[in-house]
Amino acid sequence: MAEGRLEGKVVLLTGIGGGMGRVTARLFAAEGAVVVGCDLDAASAAETARMVEAEGNAIDWTAPVDLGSRPAIEHWIGDAVQRHGRIDVLYNNASLPRFAPFGQMSDEDYRFTLRNELDLVWLASQVAWAHLAATGGAIVNIGSGAGIQGVRSLPQAAHAAAKGAVIALTRQLAAEGVAVGVRINCVSPGVMATPPVLAMLEELGDRAPVTPVIERTIDGRPGDPLAVAYAGLYLASDEAKWVTGVNLNVDGGASSMM
Repeated sequence: MAEGRLEGKVVLLTGIGGGMGRVTARLFAAEGAVVVGCDLDAASAAETARMVEAEGNAIDWTAPVDLGSRPAIEHWIGDAVQRHGRIDVLYNNASLPRFAPFGQMSDEDYRFTLRNELDLVWLASQVAWAHLAATGGAIVNIGSGAGIQGVRSLPQAAHAAAKGAVIALTRQLAAEGVAVGVRINCVSPGVMATPPVLAMLEELGDRAPVTPVIERTIDGRPGDPLAVAYAGLYLASDEAKWVTGVNLNVDGGASSMM
C-alpha cells in the first residue's frame, strides 16, 4: 500500500481525545490528511495533538465541541471550511453511551445514549452534506458489533439500538448519496483494547462481561484499535471510490463464529 493515502484531503474527525479516535487521528495525519478534529474534552484532545505533532505531523483541533448540538456542529464545520476551503471526509467516530440492563435503564440514560451515539452522526452528516457533495467526498461512520448481534453477558440495549440505527442510516445515506456523489460507509468494531475495556479486564479478568465475545475472536484477545483505523482509512481513501453502503466488521471474527 502506498504512503500518503489521504494526501491533501481535509478530514473532519470527531472524538479525537482517546481510544480509537486518537489512533485514527495519528494514522490519518501520517497518511497526509489535513485532520480537523474535535472532542468534548479539551485536555484529552490537546494530548492527542501533542502526539500527532511529536510524530512530525499536524492537526487542527477544537474542544470542547458538543456534537449533540446543531449550532455547535455548524460552528465547528463552518470554521473548518473557512480555514481549509473544503471538506473531503467526515469521520463520525465520537460515541458516549451509557449501559444498564434493559429493564432497569432510565429514560434519561436511554435518551443520553441516543443523543451521543446516533443524533451526533445524523447532525454532523447533515451539516457536512452539501460540503461533501461539492467535493465528491465521503462519510465514514463508526458502528459496533452491538448493532449486529445480541450478547447475553452485556447490558447494552440502548447502545445496540443506537449503533444498529447508525448502520441502517449508513445504508440509506449511501442510497441518497448516489445523486450527489457522496459515498457513505461504516466500520463496526468488536471488543477493542481501548482504555475502558482494558480497565474492565484488569479489574474483573475472566468475569468481565466482554470475555465471551473476546473468546470468539481469531486470537482470543481484544482487538488493536489500529485495525479499526486502517479499515476507516481504506473507506476514506480513493482506493474505496467504488465502495458505498458497506458495513465492515472489524471484530476478529466474533460475529461469524459461535
